[in-house]
Amino acid sequence: MKKIFITGASGFIGGAIARRLADAHWVLAMARSPQSSAKIKALGARPLACTLETIEAGLLKEVDVVIHCAAFVEPWGRFKDFQSANVEGTRRLLEMAQKAGVKRFIHVSTEAVLFYGQDMIDIDESYPYPDSSPFPYSETKRQAEQLVLRANIPGKFETIALRPRLVWGPGDETILANLVEMVDKGRFRWIDGGDYLTSSCHVANCVEATVQALDRGTGGEAYFVVDKETSTMRDFLTQLLATAGRVPGDKSMSSNIVRPAAWLLEMIWKLFRISKKPPVTRFSAAIMSAHCTIDSDKAYLDLGYRPVITVEEGMRQLKEKR
Repeated sequence: MKKIFITGASGFIGGAIARRLADAHWVLAMARSPQSSAKIKALGARPLACTLETIEAGLLKEVDVVIHCAAFVEPWGRFKDFQSANVEGTRRLLEMAQKAGVKRFIHVSTEAVLFYGQDMIDIDESYPYPDSSPFPYSETKRQAEQLVLRANIPGKFETIALRPRLVWGPGDETILANLVEMVDKGRFRWIDGGDYLTSSCHVANCVEATVQALDRGTGGEAYFVVDKETSTMRDFLTQLLATAGRVPGDKSMSSNIVRPAAWLLEMIWKLFRISKKPPVTRFSAAIMSAHCTIDSDKAYLDLGYRPVITVEEGMRQLKEKR
């Protein structure tokens, strides 16, 4: 049995990880509010009242593994908010974990650390970081991941980054909810017919990789984690919407229109300091109009990762729970 501290356990991925690990380990989790505490207790974990800004090494006393899931993932916001949560929050957690004598630090990252608007086809961990990204989420998550991997001290403080892509499944309140809202309001449009290839990661597969990373994997390394299957955005999102009883339709727009329009909208929103997110953001327009297929052989070899659920089975289970 290990003593494990999790950030982001009141959220989608962190909550699924906490629920799985609480059966076999002593799980502590960061709780930023009474509501978070209640969610964490329901998962079988013990809430600790703290934030990334206030956490101290004393809270991590005798912790064996830190799993860092918390992040600012909003589609729209000020760059300083992304920077504060994703970079500075990660920096402080690393410092406190190392000071407390934690042996292993698992960072839940994303393929978006490599993304600046381009296609990424059959990529693996050798794919280089960009010098920068125009998207605040990508840019700050890249900086955070690099902080984590550079902090690795072999045999003393081992750090690993997991990179799931397009995480979906039970408990998701972001991807499917946003799609349903767009369809219900008649705003959903495919980009270029939705013919872009994509990898995905069911939350159960993300959790499985995290469980394997408790004891396996090389410190200072990143690992892609994806479902075995690859599909088109059109096929995947159509199946996902079907689990909620929705049909996306055939309306489509060209990426040559959507991408520039998203840039223009963001400029207008910033100029007039509009806090509500624009109808489409640069990041969402770009991510929906770029191929992204991923090779996760490194996770197979080093972590012993094997998907525990197929896309077909995951979709069937979601539909049954509706």
